Amino acid sequence: MASPAQWVEGARPRTLPAAIAPVAAGTGAAAALHAAHLGRALLAAVVSLALQVGVNYANDYSDGVRGTDDDRVGPFRLTGSRAAAPGAVKRAAFAAFGVAAVVGLLLVALSGTWWLLLAGAASVVAAWYYTGGSNPYGYRGLGEVFVFVFFGLVAVLGTTWTQAGRVSWTALAAAVGIGCLACALLVANNVRDIPTDAVSGKRTLAVRLGERRSRGLYVALLAVPLLLVVVIAVTGHPAALLALVSAVVMLPAVRRVRRGETGLALIPVLRDTGRAELVYGVLLALGLALG
Repeated sequence: MASPAQWVEGARPRTLPAAIAPVAAGTGAAAALHAAHLGRALLAAVVSLALQVGVNYANDYSDGVRGTDDDRVGPFRLTGSRAAAPGAVKRAAFAAFGVAAVVGLLLVALSGTWWLLLAGAASVVAAWYYTGGSNPYGYRGLGEVFVFVFFGLVAVLGTTWTQAGRVSWTALAAAVGIGCLACALLVANNVRDIPTDAVSGKRTLAVRLGERRSRGLYVALLAVPLLLVVVIAVTGHPAALLALVSAVVMLPAVRRVRRGETGLALIPVLRDTGRAELVYGVLLALGLALG
């Protein structure tokens, strides 16, 4: 039976900044529209965190029962390590999705944005079928598409909409930047796993592109958000330049990726990329609010 510490580790806490950053950025965009609402922001954060934990447990379960994690290098896996029964991990995933659904329903009711229920349902379905089902899209190199859409566009724009009742081009730029950083987190994870994924038949985007081009993609995914900050700044929100501080947090990860480090040496890249996304989202939100 898995210990509480193992359940926490199985939730992959290094990925959780990817859940907070879009809510922060979306709230900042709402503040730029003079419509930020702290209570709704907190509810959105709970929904986003619950979805991220649910995704992590769902991936742990699905990859574990397929045998993909049998020789995996990287974070602890509950199912693959046999520390927890597959059914227990599956139930944990759906419990997290349930929390996201209940809190999301409350957020939608308070904001009156009932159409977002469709986006929420699509998020849960996409989370499960990333590695679940008979033909998971994560095994066909489409994981980054899901991450960009749901942890970038939907998360940021949905947060802004529940507070302001509309979105702006600034919110869209922030959503694209956050989506790129969330994709960078997944690319870093998949570059580390190229050797085992290729053997197990998991054709992630990193496996399809190859290691060299995937490393270049990772760097590009960090550069685009920084460029978007400059665009946001020169078009009316100069304080958004605060988000460029996140480049300092990105540098250690970029160095490791460009040096060609592999395996366990890439695990700090996940940590640093997650931190960079969080710093980017929070400072961008602060800059937009100050503007």
